[in-house]
This record gives sequence, C-alpha cells and structure tokens, in this order.
Amino acid sequence: MQAKDSNPPDGGYGWIVVVSAFMVMGLTVAVLKTFGLFFVEIQQHFDGLASTTSWITSVTIAIFHLGAPVASSLCVRYTHRAVVITGGLLAFSGMALGFFGFNMVWMYVTTGFLQGLGISFSWTPAISIVSHYFSKKRALANAIASAGECAFAFTFGPFFQWLISQYGWKGALLIIGGIQLNICIGGALMRPLASSCLLEAHHSETQTPPGKSASRTDKEDKSPIIHKTFNWMLLKRPEFVLYAIFGILAAMSFFVPPLFLVPFSYSLGIDESWTASLLSILAMVDFAGRLLCGWYANLHVTKTIHLLAMTITLISTSLMLLPLANNYVSLAIFTGFYGFFFGTTVAIHITVLADVVGMPEFDSALGLFMLIRSSGGFVGPPLAGFIVDMAGDYRAGFYMAGATLILSTGFLVTLDQLQQRKERGSQTRTKPEKSTLSYPSLHLLE
Repeated sequence: MQAKDSNPPDGGYGWIVVVSAFMVMGLTVAVLKTFGLFFVEIQQHFDGLASTTSWITSVTIAIFHLGAPVASSLCVRYTHRAVVITGGLLAFSGMALGFFGFNMVWMYVTTGFLQGLGISFSWTPAISIVSHYFSKKRALANAIASAGECAFAFTFGPFFQWLISQYGWKGALLIIGGIQLNICIGGALMRPLASSCLLEAHHSETQTPPGKSASRTDKEDKSPIIHKTFNWMLLKRPEFVLYAIFGILAAMSFFVPPLFLVPFSYSLGIDESWTASLLSILAMVDFAGRLLCGWYANLHVTKTIHLLAMTITLISTSLMLLPLANNYVSLAIFTGFYGFFFGTTVAIHITVLADVVGMPEFDSALGLFMLIRSSGGFVGPPLAGFIVDMAGDYRAGFYMAGATLILSTGFLVTLDQLQQRKERGSQTRTKPEKSTLSYPSLHLLE
C-alpha cells in the first residue's frame, strides 16, 4: 500500500477539509467571542467584580493556547481527525458541567479549563490540516476556514441572547454544549494526509522486507512532521522569537473588545436586543474582512507580513476610536471598523507563521507559537478588567487593547527588516560564486 503523495493537493478533497474546519472554527472560537453575553449575567449571579468574572474567559484563552502543543503532538500520533473529535467531547463537557454553576471556581474549571482544552484540541488540528492540504492557495483556504467563526458568531449573538432570556444563563450553557458536539462531525470529515500523520511511517515500515529493518536514514527522509513532534530549537531562531512576541502582545488585545463590548453598550443605556445585534455586525464585517484579505493575499501582490502590519495598525486605530461612541449608531460604526480589520488580520496571521518557519516545521511552530502566545491571552482580559475596575469605565479596556497592538506592530517591522537583511546577505554571497565560476571559461577561450 503506497503512501499518498506528500505534496499538498491544493484542492480536491481539501475543500471538504476547509468546510469541516469552517464548522469547527464556528463552534469553538465563535462561542468564545460571544461569551461576553454571559459576562454580566455571571457577574450579577455571583456578585463579583469585572476582573474576577473576566478570569473565566482568561482561563479559557490560556488553556486554548497552552493545549496547542499537546494537540499538535497528538495529531502526529493519532491524526488530526481523532484529536478534533476529542476536542468536541471536551468542549461539550465544559459547557454541560458549567450548567451547575456552583461557584466562580467551578466556572473557572468547567467553562474555563475544559472548554479551553476542547477549543484547543479542535482549533489547532483544524487550522493545521488546512495548511497541509494547501500550498499555493493556503492564504485563501485559511481565510475561508477561519471565516467560520464569523459566520457562526453572526447568528450566535442574537441566538445566545434569546437562549439566556428563555432558559437563563445556566440553561443556555447546557444547550450550547450540545450544539458543540457537532465539532465531532467536522472532525470525522478530516481525512488525514500521509505527510501529516503517522500513516506514512506505518506504510514505510510495512513495506520493509521481512528480516530487514528500515534504516535510520530512510526514516529520517520521511516527513519531518512525523519525527519531530515539537521542535524547541525554533526558540533559537530570531525570526520565530520576534513573531512569538508579536503573538503575545496581540493575544493580550484580541479577546478584550468582545468581552467588554456588551457591558460597554449597557453602560451607554443601549437595550439588550440592540446590544446583541452589535455582535452580529461584528461577525458580519469580520467575515467580509477575512474573505477579502484572503483573496488579496492569494494574489501575492503584497508580502503577507507587510499586509499583517498594516491591518494591525488599523485595528489599533479602530480600538482607540471606539470609546468615543456615545450611542448605538456610533458604536455600531466603530465596531464595524474594528471587526473588519480584525478579520483581515486573522485571515493571514497563520499564513505569516508558515512563511516565517516553513511547512516542514509548521506543526511544531504552530504548537509552540500558541504555547508562548498563551501568556498574552491569560494576562490580557484580567489586566483589562483591573484597569476597568480602577478607572470605573469600560472605555479604559479598549484603550489598553489598542495601545498593546500598536506596540506589537514594532516587532513585525523588526521581523521584516531582519528577513530583508538576510535576503540581501544571501544574494551578496551568491554573486562571488558566480564570478569565480566564470574564470575557467575565460582561460579556455584564451
């Protein structure tokens, strides 16, 4: 039995995988993004501070990132399909147990830890397998897959608000957990490629003649993903370190606006039904931003890292302007700008990581990147909540997120400069080699 070609097919069944990843993104990250609807309900139920309640989201985000290396390693051992299905079961367990809502610590463990682990085990393999199925169309495929969270969040906003009003926040958590079981269906459709699982190694071993073991060289010639489940040596590469620092700062900011958008709108006196529509607007423009940026990146007109730096700058500008809103219309407009530019960023930031490290190291780099980025996701929401408590105004959280993103742009610029310097260095080293090769030909002419 021959292993499949390790070259990405760039289409075919890959589009089924993209649709599956689209579903998984929607049932994981979209739930996390709309969890702000539960923020006020849980805060009032336990009579807690904003900083205390925000730890639920903080734990979810942190475990989401911390579990990524584990998920990447399990993908190598058991395939992406098995890990995604496991993630769906964990996500369901987190929400179903959160239904009991005994105390705040219980919420940290269930809707925080278990839900975060479920999201990690679902999101990481889903985004990874899409990158394995595509090469030339990778930016577009990643954009379409990641757009699932926007499409689902568009309906989740008003739907979750309705669930809370009908069944209370506890009943809503239980129903949402049941919906998340559909992650298992998406995972079942993710047929593994030989180059992205142990199947190829198994095939090579089964083809070895009896009495003769495969040589070490033969095994090492196979996909490096099989033998190098987690490459810590990436930490010695300055390009990866710079991108990881960018990831930390970005993670500190990305989850703050959706968390405080709902309570901020309440503080402006906006009705609950209109507030839910803000999340739908956010999802709709986010969706448009992802597809548009994915299509543009696929044209290869602009370097993806330049495009990412521009979108991050525009997000930070939008967040600085959003607190100026004083009514529903102005808040909807600023939310729209933020959501669109956020979508453009998410559409390409994984593609930039693949460009920085290369596909042979991508699985390992993705897990390590998520692990490092977890510190930002863990610190960001509580820090913003602390600033909000100190200032007594939700606007302070948006200012903090915008300022952190501005700082992150500096590391992208530094990374780009480093890459350009290395490219110029490699070009100058090849020129003398070409000139020395020409001398023998000159002697022959003489």
